[in-house]
Amino acid sequence: MTDAVAFDRVRVLAGHRELLRVPHLELTEQRVSVIGPNGGGKSTLLQLVNGLVDPSEGYVTVEGKDTVDDGALVRRRAGFVFANPPAQLVMPTPLEDVELSLRRSVKGRRDRREQALRCLDELGITELAERSSHEISAGQQQLVALATVLVLRPRILLLDEPTTLLDRVNARRFTAMVDRMRAAHGIRVITATHDLDLAAQAERCLLVQDGEITADGEPAEIVAEYIRRTEE
Repeated sequence: MTDAVAFDRVRVLAGHRELLRVPHLELTEQRVSVIGPNGGGKSTLLQLVNGLVDPSEGYVTVEGKDTVDDGALVRRRAGFVFANPPAQLVMPTPLEDVELSLRRSVKGRRDRREQALRCLDELGITELAERSSHEISAGQQQLVALATVLVLRPRILLLDEPTTLLDRVNARRFTAMVDRMRAAHGIRVITATHDLDLAAQAERCLLVQDGEITADGEPAEIVAEYIRRTEE
């Protein structure tokens, strides 16, 4: 399907070690969650989708575009928010970080600033615009990192462990904001997470263990299966 994220005979190798194997997979749902133990391959799966990792074998396509041959276009369509927000915040202030995301696509400095401020306002964090990116709270940093991606209006949002460093209140705020933006802009969201409550809110869930997708289906069933396996 041309609107799918598709994997075809994919293997990711590190030397002679296989990190991930995906014989065939098509994702068309608006909300997909990816769960599993640390080191099982969740992050690698997400990174394949926007070309942060290239397949050693096989192909990954996003809406019909190959992540290797059409990498620049794919990265405009699929935005990645990292597990560690400070890794994504490199400028002195949140406003400058969001402006930086626009540097290639928006030439005028005034236009970049206007678009960045609109994005911060839409996320409800305009008050953070001129503060130090590294002195705001973890929850605020995560929202700023989200803004640096959403300002580019991606069609797919990839979230790697988005609530790991957040307390319960900020985790709820972040996920509520993502859901609001998803609904407002028709963004598809793929989330790798250890938060099983968050995973259960998706339309489809993948369980990734030992470099393979070992279960795929309705989230409540897959979460229950994962819990069962961890208790054996």
